[in-house]
Amino acid sequence: MPNETNLYGIDITDASFTKACGGPCTEGCVTLARIGDNAWALGDSKRPDAEPLRFTTEELDSAGIDPARFGLSV
Repeated sequence: MPNETNLYGIDITDASFTKACGGPCTEGCVTLARIGDNAWALGDSKRPDAEPLRFTTEELDSAGIDPARFGLSV
């Protein structure tokens, strides 16, 4: 994967983020976008201007974050 060692080097300008909420989205939701074959960007809908955090698929798995919860496949 290009930029595998530098996830923050991947351009996410056109990334398509989806939300996953534990209930009604009144406080804000976590957002997730696939940004590469083994790369993901995790954001916060309450802070849309904040830089999303970047993770590999393995890191998401270790953190217990399942892309399927967002309607995304690995």
